[in-house]
Order: sequence, then structure tokens, then C-alpha cells
Amino acid sequence: MRVKELAGKTAFVTGAASGIGLGIATALAQAGAKVMLCDIEEATLSAALEQLRRSNVDVEGVKADVSLKAELASAAEATTARYGKVHILVNNAGVGGGGPYGSWTDAAWNWTLGVNLMATVWGIEIFGPLIEQHGEGGHIVSTASIAGVISGASTAYNVSKYGVVALSEGLRLELAPRGIGVSVLCPGYIRTQIMTSSRNLPKRFEGAVRAPPTSGPIAERINQIRERVAQGIDPLYVGELVREGVENDWPYIFTDLEFEPFVEARFAAIKQGFDHIRGRTPKR
Repeated sequence: MRVKELAGKTAFVTGAASGIGLGIATALAQAGAKVMLCDIEEATLSAALEQLRRSNVDVEGVKADVSLKAELASAAEATTARYGKVHILVNNAGVGGGGPYGSWTDAAWNWTLGVNLMATVWGIEIFGPLIEQHGEGGHIVSTASIAGVISGASTAYNVSKYGVVALSEGLRLELAPRGIGVSVLCPGYIRTQIMTSSRNLPKRFEGAVRAPPTSGPIAERINQIRERVAQGIDPLYVGELVREGVENDWPYIFTDLEFEPFVEARFAAIKQGFDHIRGRTPKR
């Protein structure tokens, strides 16, 4: 069984107080799903819930730092206490932290991998059995990035997003026989607060974010990205794409065609790697 009809189903969405997460929560709620919004920003979460409830949808909220497994587990308990069952898991919370080679820090790697990758792993570990136990089918969506299929830098962000893609591809094969669909969302430039992720930096990751340079090529690149994000795709549009992806069990959910040529170039380079050894017989 797969989730084809969202009405009456229950969804749990992380990073749901703003940006893509709020867009997804909105689309699922408007389709008739009951949605538990999870976020680390309590005030923003309350505002999001107030906004959604104006349209008479069934939503609730729970505060959690998803980089702490215990808090994610508590959020799951709050969800089942409120709604009984969970059908849809959306691992969306993410941060943009850490620089390329030469500027790596352990704190930046730990924070970025903790939120972007380990929280996704834990979300599946915690919510997977909850989805399985009712036997009504379900779906898991994890937010990666277009940077999860084309890496242009040696950053912790890109590494974490490649991990989310790999995890989702493997899980899709393993969970299909159990009636659970798996999709990976690979958005491009979306109008979110990803460039100010450090506003939610926990104290235990102190030093993860350094002041960016004010001049030079890195500063110019950061400003370019900041501008692209500010003028990016509407998160509500992304939410509708995710809703459609869940209903139709899409393995990959992309938001636009901008980076398709770069993905094709990557695949061509991989194919060329095989061409280099074509015709050779490996020694055994």
C-alpha cells in the first residue's frame, strides 16, 4: 500500500516553521492531512501554526533540535499522542554551514552533518517502525539539495546532501515491499532562510560558523548565492511539488531545470571513467 490519498493521513515535518518545510506542511495540510510541524524556533513555529489554522486545517507543533536524537524521539511521542498514527515523514530540517577545504572545522562538520544527515537517519529510524506498524502504507521524503547530485565544493553541506540522496535511494528499494514509498527532494535556489542558519546554532557547536570574508572571490560567491536565494522559487510551490511527489511516488523531486545540464555532465564524466577501462580484463 502506498499513500495516494492524503486526506486523513498524518504527516510529521521537520524544519517546518519556515521556508521549504512550511511550504510542504501547508500543501499537505491543504490536501487534508493532519500535520505535526517540528522546528527549533519556537516563536516562528507558533506564528506558522497560527497562520495555518486560519484556513481550518488540523495542525500541531512541537519544538525540537533534530541534531539531538532524544529530542526527535520525544517529538515522535508527541505526534503519536496527538494523532495516534504517522503515515508520512518529511526530513526537511537543514543548515548551510561550513566552508571548503582550507576552512574546515570539526564544529562545522559536526553541526552540518548532525542536522542535515544524522537527523534524517534518526528520523527514519524512529518514525519508520511507526509507519510500518499500522499497515496502511506510508511515505518518507528527505530534503537533500541539487548539491546532493552535483557537488561544486568540498563543503560539509554538499557531503551531507550526497548522503541524504544515497540513503534515500537505498531505502526506496528496501521499503517498497513494506508499502512505504521514498522520495528525495533536490531543490535548487528556493526563497528560504538557509543563508542565516547560524541563528539557530546550538552552543555545543560553538565555532562552527566563522565570519565570512568581506572581500575577494569567496565573498563575491557568497553574495551571489545570497541574491539567488532571496529571489528564489516560492517555498509554497515546492510544497505542492512534494505533495504531488508523495501522491505519485516520485523517487526524485526536483524544483526546476536550471541544473539539469550539470547533472548530465556529471553522468557523462562517470561514463567516461568506465570508457577508460573498456576492453580490459581485470586480473583475478
